[in-house]
Parts: sequence; C-alpha cells; structure tokens
Amino acid sequence: MELSITVNDIAYKLDVNPRMRLLDVLRENLGLTGAKEGCGEGECGACTIIMDGLAINSCMVLAHQARGKKIITVEALAQDGELDRLQEAFINNGAVQCGYCTPGMLMSCKALLMNNPNPTDEEIRIAIEGNLCRCTGYIKIVQAVKEAIQNQ
Repeated sequence: MELSITVNDIAYKLDVNPRMRLLDVLRENLGLTGAKEGCGEGECGACTIIMDGLAINSCMVLAHQARGKKIITVEALAQDGELDRLQEAFINNGAVQCGYCTPGMLMSCKALLMNNPNPTDEEIRIAIEGNLCRCTGYIKIVQAVKEAIQNQ
C-alpha cells in the first residue's frame, strides 16, 4: 500500500506492507534508527517517538495510522549541529548511561516539555513511567529535565 507520511517535517511517499509497524517504517524505510525495538509489546519505551505532540510507542502503531499525523523522532532534536537543551541536560547530569533507553526517554521528556513547560517532579516521573531504564535509577533523568527547564 502507498503511505504518505511526514516525519521530522519531511514528507515521504512509501510503498509498505499494510501490516507494517511505524517503528519498522522509521528504521527500515527511512533509516531513522534512533527509536529502538526493545520488547515489541509497548512495555519498555525504547521505541518512543512523538506523534501529534504525544509520546507514543511506535512498535504499537501500524504505519497507516500515522497518516496525517506530525511525527518527530529523536533525530530531529539536534538542530544545525547544536544539541537540544534536553540532550545537553542529559549529558550534564549523567542521565545517559548505556544509552539504549536514551532516545525513547528523551522523546518522552520532550513531549512532556512541549505540553507542560514547567512540570513538577511527579509529572516528570509520570511522563517517563513507560520508559524502562536499568542504569540510572531515573533520578538523574529527573534532574536532567529540571535542568532543561531552567535553561529555557
């Protein structure tokens, strides 16, 4: 089936299998490998992207469901060679450890900040509860989001 999709402000027309997941289109067809497949069941958050302002698990969305939606992947955060303030804050606070969860975690946090520029610690924790991280214990991630808020 033909799929017209806009990702990171670029329009694409692709021929895809009707059962293809959005995660697979991003990775295989568009070469955007920031979203990872951790579980394939929507449990780990490694595949998190932003669709119409909301953090979603791209492994749980069929590609055709993304028609007409605004898709943002982690590849769009850095602009003109400059890291996003959230990416910088993750680095500054040691919120990047093994790195596997980082793209999904960044996207969940970015979606939160897009919708709530001054979240409480509890709101930050709620926003990332769908992202599994085995290295940081989440404390450094919360600290990073708070630093990004201060650096607006």
